[in-house]
Amino acid sequence: MERIYATYLIETPYEVEQAAAVLAGEQSSGTFVSVPGETDELKTRFAARVEHIEILDEVYKPSMPGDFIQGKVYKQAKVVVSWSVDNFGYNIPALISTLQGNLYELRQFTGLKLDDFELPNSYREHFRGPKFGMRGTKELAGVSPKRPMIGTIIKPSVGLTPDYTAELVKTLAEAGIDFIKDDELLTSSGNSPFAERVEKVMRVINQHADKTGKKIMYAFNITGDCRTMQTNYETVVNAGGTCAMVSINSVGWSSTKQICNWGGLSIHAHRNGWGMLNRHPFLGINFPAYDKIWRLAGVDQMHVNGIDNKFWESDDSVVRSIKSCHKPFLNSEAVLPVVSSGQWGGQAFETYNRTNTTDLLYMAGGGIMAHPSGPAGGVRALRQAWKSAVNGMTLEQAAQEYKEFGESVLKFGRKEVNAE
Repeated sequence: MERIYATYLIETPYEVEQAAAVLAGEQSSGTFVSVPGETDELKTRFAARVEHIEILDEVYKPSMPGDFIQGKVYKQAKVVVSWSVDNFGYNIPALISTLQGNLYELRQFTGLKLDDFELPNSYREHFRGPKFGMRGTKELAGVSPKRPMIGTIIKPSVGLTPDYTAELVKTLAEAGIDFIKDDELLTSSGNSPFAERVEKVMRVINQHADKTGKKIMYAFNITGDCRTMQTNYETVVNAGGTCAMVSINSVGWSSTKQICNWGGLSIHAHRNGWGMLNRHPFLGINFPAYDKIWRLAGVDQMHVNGIDNKFWESDDSVVRSIKSCHKPFLNSEAVLPVVSSGQWGGQAFETYNRTNTTDLLYMAGGGIMAHPSGPAGGVRALRQAWKSAVNGMTLEQAAQEYKEFGESVLKFGRKEVNAE
């Protein structure tokens, strides 16, 4: 019988074996006591099993509200639990409800986080995964496998007209940008209606492609209800676009899968709201599990924050996320890690040193748009930084070698400067 295995990080004042058994019971039989009809045969086939327990640490203060027992030590552990595929078949919302359902409510835990999960090979027959993925997305954007995609975000997030946005896209295209996206806060606004923005931006991109042979990838934010997203998607396709952005936490798994199933555009998955799901070390979900859920839906690009980013996430967590995007999953195409949040060329060196890869989309907002030589200078500075990093140069050497990157160091190289 095929089984699904999930790894959790837990904290409890009870014996770990006892708490893990409660977790397994809640997420299969749904009760903590035997009930009529719950036969041994039924339990053997459908009950969740605790497969492995590894004690990690002990603390004297609970991480979250739960059962407080005076004088008790709170044990932290890694626990592996498994379920039969028969419990939910190939219904991913049902799987998510099992992996992340009422267990977060259990009073026996003062910490609980889904770290990762593994699926049996039969899932390959039911889920295509990304249509374009990492390689296909870079090909759509005309980017060599030997270098990262260089991208930016239109700023300010709201307030710009379609004409101004298109003019900015023209400047960025001429500077050699690979990728541009709407901000997640912009869908269709009073001063920038979606259809008008698509029409004017794609006119610039198509003209540039006719002239140079390179088609810039622009991620239009199609986020909305299902009907709005379908209309917006079709608008992008009809204009000759290659990418759509979706705020995946806002629209949900089923809507995201429907969008990916249409198959005509590379889907840029923005994970805004990630901190709500991950920021606490003993609550929520870690990126390896999160990434797999959305890869099953079929997204092609996934945000991972960045080295020395402007948010709370550690560099170690970002590196783990990048590697998770590249890790084979059900033999499907890797997704493209989107490195962003407070990035400029200076972080390219540590990013490359720690990941040894150029298979990513490296995005800078202010790091490009606020460059002393303008957006064109910002694009050149990022290209210079990555070329230098790959060639083994130091940041200091690159700053002396390249004018635009040197200007970036002078403006963005101080810790207190927020580059996006």
